[in-house]
Amino acid sequence: MARIMSVDYGVKNCGIAVTDPLQIIVSPLKVIKPTSLLSFFRVYFEEEEVEKIVFGYPTHRDGTPTHIVADIKRLEKKLNKTYPDLVVDYQDENFSSVAAMEIILKSGLSKKQRQDKTRLDKISAVIILQRYLKHI
Repeated sequence: MARIMSVDYGVKNCGIAVTDPLQIIVSPLKVIKPTSLLSFFRVYFEEEEVEKIVFGYPTHRDGTPTHIVADIKRLEKKLNKTYPDLVVDYQDENFSSVAAMEIILKSGLSKKQRQDKTRLDKISAVIILQRYLKHI
């Protein structure tokens, strides 16, 4: 089997999480700038087999998509062109950052470690993928 990857897409940073090859365990991978996503995918896909990317789908409280969705859709078109066999899907990401912050607060990390924004981005990506896989 191949891995499934999730992306918590943000204006400044994107959190990345992946499953193991059996698609059982979800682990945080890294945080990168949105402008570096395509080059990151190219390098990662050379080393690992990925069958699907799940993007967090951000919406306003009324359910309408946020402005970030347009950026994600542009990225999806580029991915479809470069990797035609790669499946792109979406998962509602509402409150994933809130859930990630709760996890961080309960983790026993120091205040300085809790303030590391990249940790929040990675855990949000894990939560998005866990929701998608129905782990939570």
